[in-house]
Amino acid sequence: MRCLPAAALLVCSFATVAGAEEPLRIGSKRFTESYILGEILTQTVRRAGAQAEHRPRLGNTAILYEALQRGAIDAYPEYTGTIAREILKSERDLDLATINAQLAPLGLRASFPLGFSNSYALGMKAESARARSLATLSDLARFPDLRLGLSHEFLGRKDGWPGLKAAYGLKQPSPQGLDHGLAYEALAKGEVDLIDLYTTDAKIERFGIRVLDDDRQYFPRYEAVILHRADARTRFPLAFRELAKLENQIDARTMIRLNARAEIDRVDFAATAAEFLGAAPKLERRTLWSAIFAPDFARLAGQHAGLVFGSLLAAILVGLPIGVFAAKVRWAAQPILLVTGLVQTIPALALLAFLIPITGSIGAWPALLALFLYALLPIVRNTHAGMVAVSPGLKGAARALGLRPAQSLAYVELPLALPMILAGIKTSAVINVGTATIAAFIGAGGFGERIAQGLALNDERLLVAGALPAALFALVVHVIFELLERGVTPGFMPPK
Repeated sequence: MRCLPAAALLVCSFATVAGAEEPLRIGSKRFTESYILGEILTQTVRRAGAQAEHRPRLGNTAILYEALQRGAIDAYPEYTGTIAREILKSERDLDLATINAQLAPLGLRASFPLGFSNSYALGMKAESARARSLATLSDLARFPDLRLGLSHEFLGRKDGWPGLKAAYGLKQPSPQGLDHGLAYEALAKGEVDLIDLYTTDAKIERFGIRVLDDDRQYFPRYEAVILHRADARTRFPLAFRELAKLENQIDARTMIRLNARAEIDRVDFAATAAEFLGAAPKLERRTLWSAIFAPDFARLAGQHAGLVFGSLLAAILVGLPIGVFAAKVRWAAQPILLVTGLVQTIPALALLAFLIPITGSIGAWPALLALFLYALLPIVRNTHAGMVAVSPGLKGAARALGLRPAQSLAYVELPLALPMILAGIKTSAVINVGTATIAAFIGAGGFGERIAQGLALNDERLLVAGALPAALFALVVHVIFELLERGVTPGFMPPK
């Protein structure tokens, strides 16, 4: 009994050490400014000697909010207008004190205003605005034929297009949905006439865009703050002491300059944040070759391979028995194939977002589950087809030789169906290589990270640096399974 206090003390010591080593998990949305702010928060904490982990590219407000509530992340940069309208569903502007009073029952808190406001706005090319005498959002009502290209989140937000259209009586047809990083190029090429933008976007001046005046004051103030779990302050005291030093340290001009470093000068987000925190400016400009084989190549390749082969292994272990069952129990075949086929009709990003609340996390787990579900159909379908194609005469011969059903399955039916089964596994593997790039949008890593970053910056070099390795990976997987198929096909069997 005298050992119990010592044992308890030892356990508590280990728990304390484990808790001290837990990193502060910081998320960010899928646009330039959020990437940069996420890196600034992460590097600020690390420079104080505390541990922090940045989970970028997590999509829109709904995904970040869900991840925050479920503890998948601890904090992320957000805006007061978004908190008021999207999270708290308020019809009016709220100050920070009111926001925190309403966030308290949710276990959340907004802290440390960073010093700038980044509001939504609508803009068009200056020469087009002059030609139509357009200066305010009210003026848009006179031009119902304008082609609008709006970001997907703005199209669905309560404080976005639906409310704006009603507030100003706008009659433009359904806008085209565009990624924010690509909208400026579409405007410059004349593919759209009007886009939504953030007032701290670096490309406003570069592309000669006139920002239309919000003359009815529809958009609320979007003061940049840190939205975090209420218990994070006590769990990470050192980290939050350092984050407090960022309060009012980033004004609008500084944020525009930081955005320009990433979007115009092509400096990566981590280096842009490091420059803000005092590091020497980064002057190098990467070639495509150096972008592909950047220092993160091994990490991204490992993550991508882990997602593909981890989900594929699970799909094989589950899909093979299901396919065999569907072949043996004929009435079950169509329902099974229908259910597995329905999963293929769900868009990948929608399925990933749907699985976040189910798994209670972001990153690898929902991504693995989604890829597993996508891999099931080809494996189940081909297993079923291969088993059904086995000649009844061969099955009868196996029974005549005295083989039990399990032995006939193992020694006759599965070997004969193996080429068809391998073809299904190959199809699943190749599909998963491509689908795994989407997993980066919920923080699962892989080559999709570069694609997401390239979309945010409209950087073709980064897009190719992510797409090319993924395509080559798919080609290698295809060749490997082609060789395996040849090895088990009778026409290619080596002579004895």
